[in-house]
Amino acid sequence: MSTTSSRQTETLHGNAKGLDLQPDGAILEQLLASQLQALQATASAASELAAAAGLMVQSIRAGGRLHYAAAGSSALMGLADGAEIPGTFGLTADRIAIHMAGGVPHDGKMPGHTEDDTASAITAAAEVKPEDAVIAISASGSTPYPLAFAKVAQDNGASVICIANTANAPMFAYADVAIHLDTPPELIAGSTRLGAATAQKATLNMLSTLMGIRLGHVFDGMMVNVVADNDKLRSRAEGIVRQIADVTPTLAAECLLRAHGAVKPAVIMASDTLSLEQANQILDETNGDLRAALRHLRPRPLG
Repeated sequence: MSTTSSRQTETLHGNAKGLDLQPDGAILEQLLASQLQALQATASAASELAAAAGLMVQSIRAGGRLHYAAAGSSALMGLADGAEIPGTFGLTADRIAIHMAGGVPHDGKMPGHTEDDTASAITAAAEVKPEDAVIAISASGSTPYPLAFAKVAQDNGASVICIANTANAPMFAYADVAIHLDTPPELIAGSTRLGAATAQKATLNMLSTLMGIRLGHVFDGMMVNVVADNDKLRSRAEGIVRQIADVTPTLAAECLLRAHGAVKPAVIMASDTLSLEQANQILDETNGDLRAALRHLRPRPLG
């Protein structure tokens, strides 16, 4: 599925001629090479990624929501990222809004005409508040749906992050942070589900992960705000408590049970003889930052 055409994504790739005549192995090799080239486009946008993640952190701390707005393949990338945030970083699902032109499909049918539906975008964006952050995504940067959404969001006073694979994209006019992913032409012209979408997905992964880290939901590479709602995650949560607090598996499980599955207060209780109420109070005082909370308990800072 491709998004709105752009000069860059519609240009024929230099290796495209005779692609369909090549053996399977050669085609796969070229597809992989084109994906790797697309991923490298994220490297030049590091400063913009940091600024965008900062806006997302600011929004969540202010009680706002994250809105992903896009059409086609770009919307699927936004959906994949946004839907993973609650399970990974413990944000409640109502803090994430997915706005996909035509709605999220229930099967393989994803009509292309819905990307032109600016009326739906304007209606959806009307719910955006000043404390919110919007991530608008479009390979061309001119797709009508996210373009209209970004404009309304800007008018509403929200922070707007725009991601496009085209320089000087029209969508950037409404961005507080504009992220240009300078991906090469697609090996299959116009099929932005390939390189452009790969770069978008990597970018979104980095944005949401940096946000989670800066919110204090990651400790030494562990997801300390994970929602332990199945056996695998409960086992992982117990392991996290055990490792950070340096306690026995039995004590880790007991503290996690007392904390109703919440890792951060369980770590604090396991690290000291505190009640759940006291642990949560320390977390409130440190803005949910587990590392800062543990420094309240221990005279030495954790490395």
